[in-house]
Amino acid sequence: MSACLFLLGVSHEFEGVAALKNITFSVSKGECIALLGPSGAGKSTLLGLLDRRLELASGEAEVLNKPLSKGQRISRKDRSDVGFIFQEFALLDRLSVYQNVMNGRMGHTRRWPSLWARFEPQDHLIVARALADVGLADFADRRADQLSGGQRQRVAIARCLAQEPRLILADEPVSNLDPSRAAKLLELITSCANEDGTAVIFSSHQPQLAQRFADRVIGLRDGEILFDCPSAHLTQKDVTQLYDGFYPETDLRVVN
Repeated sequence: MSACLFLLGVSHEFEGVAALKNITFSVSKGECIALLGPSGAGKSTLLGLLDRRLELASGEAEVLNKPLSKGQRISRKDRSDVGFIFQEFALLDRLSVYQNVMNGRMGHTRRWPSLWARFEPQDHLIVARALADVGLADFADRRADQLSGGQRQRVAIARCLAQEPRLILADEPVSNLDPSRAAKLLELITSCANEDGTAVIFSSHQPQLAQRFADRVIGLRDGEILFDCPSAHLTQKDVTQLYDGFYPETDLRVVN
C-alpha cells in the first residue's frame, strides 16, 4: 500500500520542554493506527502536527503527499482532506446539530455559497446519513448546547464523517461514551479505512479498544515511541511498561 503519511525524526517543544522526541513512523492508505500512552505522552501534540494546527519545527513529515513545513499555506482542499475529531468537541453551541454536522461539508462547496449556507442536495444526504450512523437523526434540530457530553461527542464524529476526508485524526474520540457506544462508534470510524481506503489515527487510553479496532498500536511515553507493533502482538508487558514505566515479571499476551 502507498504511504498516506510519514514522519522522520520529528521533535517538538513547548517553551523549551520536549513534547515529542525523534518520532519516526509511516502510515499506509487504509491503515488504522491507535496511539496509546499516559496523559502528557505527546499524543495530542502529534495529532496537532499532522493536522497542521502546530508547525513542524524539527524533522521531516509528509501528509497526503504534501510536506509539512514552517509557514506553509494550506489550501481549502488540503484542509478538507484531513478530518479531525477533537476531544473537546469544538462545536458551535448556538447552532443546531444539523448545522454543526453540515460544517463538515464546507470544504466540498464553493466558498461563497458555503458562507451563505447554500449546499447541494448531495450534501444534505451525506449529513443525514452521518447523523443516522451516530444515532442522532432525531436530534438534528436541537441546539448543540442542549446536548449531553456523549451526544456532543457523537456530533463531532458525525461532522468528521460528513467531511469525507482521506485521513481521519481523532483525539480520544470515544472518551465520553459508555463502553457499548464507544465500541460501536470506533467501529464506524475505523470502517472508513476498510471501505474507502481512508487512513485513521486515533488516540486512546483503552488498550482493549485499540487492539480490537486498530491494525497497529504505537505506544508513546514522555514524547518517545516505546513500541510500534501490530495490534495482535500487543502484550500486557507492553501496556504495563507504557503506563507504569516498568515490566512485570510475567508476559501475559492480550487476547484478541
